[in-house]
Amino acid sequence: MVDVEAVARRFVADVWNAGGQEAAYELVAPECPGLGGAGPAAVLAWHRDRRAAFPDLRYKIVELVAAGDRVAVHWRAAGTQAGSFGLVPATGQVVSFSGASFLRFDEEGRIADVWSCHELFQLLQQLGVEMLPPPPGPASGTGA
Repeated sequence: MVDVEAVARRFVADVWNAGGQEAAYELVAPECPGLGGAGPAAVLAWHRDRRAAFPDLRYKIVELVAAGDRVAVHWRAAGTQAGSFGLVPATGQVVSFSGASFLRFDEEGRIADVWSCHELFQLLQQLGVEMLPPPPGPASGTGA
């Protein structure tokens, strides 16, 4: 039986923080979704995309809970924006944000699925993005 908690911790350390290709190919199943496809290469592509914006991005595990073939990871991330993040040009701003990732493992003990959520609005605010409501208009429900 594979220790899914240990695999999840290694995934954060060796793939998310170190960008390790060898670790990704060992820990990630071919069907695991990523950037533009599935499998270890797609998972690495997603992290390379984040590293293009935040080259020093580091994740710290706050709490990890494992049950059966599932692991929940509450994490905190921090990094400096040195490249574009979506439409936001490089700011040089240091950001810090939290999130949670939920991993599902296959029968061989590899990560078959990753679903994550994080504080995107907080991250964008730290980058200086202003989030304004749309201007009132006929479709706003205030018209005649």
